[in-house]
Amino acid sequence: MCQAITIQYNFTNAMSVHSSANIKRITTHTLQEMKLRGEKISMLTAYDFSMAKIVDEAGIDIILVGDSASNVMAGHETTLPITLDQMIYHASAVVRAVKRAFVVVDIPFGNYQGNSSEALRSAIRIMKESGAHSVKMEGGSEIRESVVRILSAGVPVMGHLGLTPQSIYKFGTYTVRAKEEAEAQKLLEDAKVLEECGCFALVLEKIPAALAKKVAETVSIPVIGIGAGGKVDGQVLVMHDMLGITQEFKPRFLRQYADLEAVMLDAFKRYITDVKAKDFPNESESY
Repeated sequence: MCQAITIQYNFTNAMSVHSSANIKRITTHTLQEMKLRGEKISMLTAYDFSMAKIVDEAGIDIILVGDSASNVMAGHETTLPITLDQMIYHASAVVRAVKRAFVVVDIPFGNYQGNSSEALRSAIRIMKESGAHSVKMEGGSEIRESVVRILSAGVPVMGHLGLTPQSIYKFGTYTVRAKEEAEAQKLLEDAKVLEECGCFALVLEKIPAALAKKVAETVSIPVIGIGAGGKVDGQVLVMHDMLGITQEFKPRFLRQYADLEAVMLDAFKRYITDVKAKDFPNESESY
């Protein structure tokens, strides 16, 4: 097991670019207080300046610059192809837009597994080059050394258990994880390991709601769910999914809050029609 590590991270320097007397930054301390008082934590992905600005203005607590950018931004089948440089590019754009939310960045596949020195270098690059506030890593006891190494440098780490997309070829399917007793017990033990190592929060993806509830009650750090029921400390969704931009992905856990694909298609078609009909631009739209 890991020994508990107390992390004191100076958010003042990391966030000075967004300083404002009217805006109170979300920090790891804020998130811990939210769990203690039973206030649910809201979390969404974002990958670019314009969308991150809107999400932040809406009042989201955490923005995840997820390696899901590999899917929704680059069109890859899995999250594996995205590189560290690409993650830093997306994270930098998001950070420039954000004034309130806590920004978490996925360390991509191949940049932390099995090599704690590489993990530390990756985390430091993300923090220095993007200005983000923390990193996220998939896995439990098997990445313990990397987690501890990163935390020892003062970089906050969010864990990720359950369905871990970076390991999709190991699992062979995106089905619900930890339904069997052995896997459920290991997940619970891994959650405790990550807490003891010093992770400030956990994401639980696509696991039985009863197990997620047990994890949230067992560990003292915030637990954010995606397909993990409502008895955890918060929820996260991929922005493109909940806005209805990616229509082909509709798992049970997804609530679609808009149908932007239809809205955008209509707008594009009307623009094309107006251009073809020589209606755009008209006299009032010309100099």
